[in-house]
Amino acid sequence: MSRRIIVAHLAVIGANVIYGINYVVAKGIMPDYLQPRAIILFRVLGAMLVFQLVSLLYPKEKVQRKDLWRLALCALFGIAINQVMFFEGLNLTTPINASIIMVGIPILVLVFAHLMIGERMSRSKIAGIVLGAAGAAWLILRGGSFSFASGNFLGNLMIVINASSYAFFLVLVKPLMVKYSPLTIMKWLFTFGFVFIFPFSVQLFVESDFASIPFNIWLSVGYVVLFTTVIAYFLNNFSLKNLSPTVNSSYIYLQPFLASLLAMAMGKDRLTWIEIIAALLIFTGVYFVIKNPESRPENTA
Repeated sequence: MSRRIIVAHLAVIGANVIYGINYVVAKGIMPDYLQPRAIILFRVLGAMLVFQLVSLLYPKEKVQRKDLWRLALCALFGIAINQVMFFEGLNLTTPINASIIMVGIPILVLVFAHLMIGERMSRSKIAGIVLGAAGAAWLILRGGSFSFASGNFLGNLMIVINASSYAFFLVLVKPLMVKYSPLTIMKWLFTFGFVFIFPFSVQLFVESDFASIPFNIWLSVGYVVLFTTVIAYFLNNFSLKNLSPTVNSSYIYLQPFLASLLAMAMGKDRLTWIEIIAALLIFTGVYFVIKNPESRPENTA
């Protein structure tokens, strides 16, 4: 395995470590202090400013007009629809329901990648995704059960749209990640994302009572903006330069495992055979997906 492939794997692992920690860090922000769309505007505005400022330190990379349209489409699915549907859906359903639905992302990515960019559905990839999904679902269901209650229906539907949108985004952005630098992609993604998000979020943002937010919650907001949005998005998309969308998405299965580790480290959970067996299924599943030679794109500019 070449050095750049190893770096790409480490990048996507790093992104999913941040996402795993985010379950605990962001829990206290919404909706007690900020409404979902207000924190989304915080995230997108903060990320846009960071990437715009950092891009000034590097030579400007010209983006073709046809690719700007594709970047706008990526921002629509990967930032606007993805984030709004997730946070609004989570408000209307249970964390267990949302987590179980999100386990379907790698399956959707595999289908989209096959249909859109011709990625082969090998038996190794399919087996790996099934094993990883089983391990993640088992770990998630340990904390409760999936609910089909009518009150959760709209929230569940929103999370399905969120998962489908993010899966579509991973495949849609892949050719651009090969063509341009990750910094250029991130700058345009969050610029277009801000344009899409602003009209639907600005009123809630303005009406927020910022003066009542305590310092520890501001630290959580800072983590969500800087780590979960800026760094994790960058690492995740950087990995797509040398990994296929299917391989990238398979690491999502690590998130419930990492969240469990953090809960144990904080004394809120304990290690049982369920965690051990689920972890074995997850790691075995990810291994089957990444070991496939065809997971590595030939064009890795």
